[in-house]
Parts: sequence; structure tokens; C-alpha cells
Amino acid sequence: MTAARKLKRWYVIHTWSSLICTAFLLLICVTGLPLVFRDEINQWLQPHQYQALPADTPMANLDRVAQASRAMYPGQLIASMFIDDDEPQIMVWMVPSFEQMRADPDVMHAIRFDARTAQVLETEGDAAARRKTFIDIMLALHRDLFLDLPGELFMGLMAVLFVLAIVSGVLLYGPFMKKLPFGTVRAERSARVKWLDLHNMLGIVVLAWTLVVGLTGVMNELSTPLFALWQRTDVQTLLASYRGRSVPEQGSLPSVQAAFDTAQRAVPGMRLTSAVFPGNPFGSPYHYLFWSEGDSSLTSRLLTPVLVDANSGQLSAVVGMPWYLRALEVSRPLHFGDYGGMPLKILWALLDLITIVILGSGLYLWIARRRHQSARLARIVTAHEQQAAAGVLR
Repeated sequence: MTAARKLKRWYVIHTWSSLICTAFLLLICVTGLPLVFRDEINQWLQPHQYQALPADTPMANLDRVAQASRAMYPGQLIASMFIDDDEPQIMVWMVPSFEQMRADPDVMHAIRFDARTAQVLETEGDAAARRKTFIDIMLALHRDLFLDLPGELFMGLMAVLFVLAIVSGVLLYGPFMKKLPFGTVRAERSARVKWLDLHNMLGIVVLAWTLVVGLTGVMNELSTPLFALWQRTDVQTLLASYRGRSVPEQGSLPSVQAAFDTAQRAVPGMRLTSAVFPGNPFGSPYHYLFWSEGDSSLTSRLLTPVLVDANSGQLSAVVGMPWYLRALEVSRPLHFGDYGGMPLKILWALLDLITIVILGSGLYLWIARRRHQSARLARIVTAHEQQAAAGVLR
């Protein structure tokens, strides 16, 4: 295949991969902008007020929190507890039964406690009763277009096309710009040529960032099937030796605080952020499942599960995560740029805005080229008709 044919093929790939995903990529970039600052926006829109206590006030006993939760909703079950590491709060998620939760996870509802005093701060209804926040809407549009798994897979495909558009654009940039200095924008030429140069220059400038965001976007959209794969393989193998054992009723579970302390001793230097109760469809029938994370900004997204036996209260296992879930965990902070504080968030937002300009200019260039071709064809047809008319007159 000649070099010219290869370039033509890459041009076709770049054009159509870009066109197919542009509208959805614009949506992803526009919704991604507030998601970079989601913590700050949530705090601004829904500020939480807490009792002023010394910074070293210890966390309330989790058994006390569990007892208060069951007293508020007799007959219901605790599905999980979330111990916030940003605010002094504990979220307790409750369900009418695990069978109902398995059929419809939206039956979960929450109680928000002060993590230091175990005082109830707020109660939330189930998903149908809860009002979606601005960030909830942005995240749903960004992740799955409100279509759950089919939407996630579709947006993952759009991210794949975005990566393909980036790679093909790089392969076209070298031959296109070989006679021009790097970053040239021919301002004296037509608007279409100026936007073409700007489109190419900005694309190369943010190349590394867009490639990282595109690839991590693909990984993030695969999170649901990847976790399902882990549950069907590694988790089932781990739980195989427990099959046939009695599944304890929630009222006879060992102390959740004692289980928490046992899990914390098993992962020194890490923070326990959530406790999934036995029977929860997203946990184990035979264990408390504690999720722990690193205590630095770089390791805070690396999660390690810890299993504590729900009969004896003894440590069962510190579970190693498979490589594909580790890759997923690393991809999340890289995708949103939320691991380096406000300076990195501002940089991510600026790069996002540049990407919006690139996508918009690419769409403009395609439309302008189509108009140019249509006008050229119209001129040819007019000239042909004039020549034919002239021949008839002769």
C-alpha cells in the first residue's frame, strides 16, 4: 500500500471516528467539567453543619450507630455503613430485606449520623423518593445517559472511538505539517484553514491528556462488568469453603465495632471506609466485608477488601484485588484529576475546555468542508449547463 493510500485510509478513520463520537464526547466534556469540582459544588449546594468538637474527638461506637438505626426502622436490615473520610459523618444504608434489595437496589434508604456523637443528622428516602442533585444528574449523563449498563457500554464504545480519533489524528499530523513549523496557525488564510491549523495544534498540545482521559474513560465504563467478573470468579472461589455453613441472622451478628477493629488491625496504615453487612448481595453471606483505602492522595483510590467471619468475629482474609480492578482503581483519579488538590483540578478543567474547542472545531471543519464541496459541485454543474446552452445556441 502506498503512503498516499495509507494517509487516505487514516483520514477516513479519523473523520468518521471523530464524527460518530463528537456529540457524545461534547456531552462528556461538558458534564465532566462540574464533576472535576463535584466535592466543592456539593458542599456549596448542600452544606453540612456539624457540632463544634475537638479535632481529636474519637469516632462513635458503630454498635451504637447500628442500634439507633434498627430502632428507627424496626424489622429492617442494615445493608452497609459508610464512614466518610472527608466529613465527620457515617451513612447507614437500610433495606426492607435483602431479597427486595437483590430485586431492586433502589429500595435502599439512608440515615446520616454525626460520626463523633452518633446523633441522627438526616434521613433519606429510597431512590424513588430522593431528589437528584445537580452532580447526580451530571454523573448519570457522563457515565451512562441514565441507561445503566447498556448506557455504560455505549459510552465506553464512544470513548474507544475517541481514542481511535486521537491516534489517527497523530498519524495524520506529521505528514500534514512537515512543511510548516510546529504549531503554525496560518492567520492570513481563510477561516476554514485557520480553524484547521488551530484544531491540529491544540490536538497535539493536549495529546497526552486526551489519550489518558480517553483510555481511563474506557476502563471506567467497564467497571460494572469487571466487578461482576471478579464476583463470579475470585469471590466465588474464596467463599467456596464456607458453603453449607449457617448464615447468621442480623440480630445475632457479632459486634460490628469489634469486627471493624479486627479489620483495621489487619490493614495497618489504611483507612476503613465502609462495612458491608452479611447477606448484602454486594458482599458475602458469611462475612462482614470492610473496604479499606490508602491514607494518601495517591493511594486513596486503591481499595483492599477485608473479610471478618460473621459467626466468630475472627479475621478470615485480606483479599488481594486482581490486576484488572487495580487498573480500574488507578484509572478513576487519572480520569477526573481529583488526587492532587485544587491546582490539578484547575489544570484538568482547562484541558477539558481545550478539548471542547477541539471537538467543536472538528465539527465546524467537517461542515465547512461539506459546504465547500457542495459549492464546488454547484459551480461545475452551472458551468456544464452554460456550456451546453452555448452549444445549443450555436
